[in-house]
Amino acid sequence: MVSQMSDKTIEMLFDFGSPNAYLVWKVLPALAARHNARMAVVPCLLGGLFKLTGNQAPMLAFSAIKGKLAYENLEFQRFIDLHGLTRFRMNPAFPINTLTLMRGLIAARTMGVEQAYIEAGLAAMWENARKMDDTATIAEVMTDAGLDGAALVEATQDPAIKAELVQLTEAAAARGAFGIPTFWVAGEMYFGKERLPQIEAQLAR
Repeated sequence: MVSQMSDKTIEMLFDFGSPNAYLVWKVLPALAARHNARMAVVPCLLGGLFKLTGNQAPMLAFSAIKGKLAYENLEFQRFIDLHGLTRFRMNPAFPINTLTLMRGLIAARTMGVEQAYIEAGLAAMWENARKMDDTATIAEVMTDAGLDGAALVEATQDPAIKAELVQLTEAAAARGAFGIPTFWVAGEMYFGKERLPQIEAQLAR
């Protein structure tokens, strides 16, 4: 079970496969710094979370609602423009199966290179249009980032690594999460990048 953390901690449910996770990752550190808060990444397989909760990706969930997807795209672009996230590119292979990449994140945590792994993975996925469901590509991207790409990919087959990702995903669903990005601050859950002002207000109290 994911532990409850202090009021000055922002827990962020994370999967590389969410473009919104990329956008939030670029904005949240500055928000946390303004309030002397720390960020804690909680890995969670988004596809697994959807299955556990009966949720769907917006492109499926809203496909039959006139105007809804167009408005979602408008709000997405507004966020990009507001924060100057000009390096973002929608990956042409989206949606991408991130199972191996997310297991690699668990491995990266055990190796003490979580931050570098996240930065490299997000840049590859949402800036450089790399197809990050391919193990050779993952190894190459991580090696180019100065990490041991081969060791990270090899570790994704470790039963303990696999089990931890499952446990974290199940724990997230048990806490009430249904999508990414989800946050917890002072025991309160917030969903979506649009809730960042609410998170900031919570930290300012």
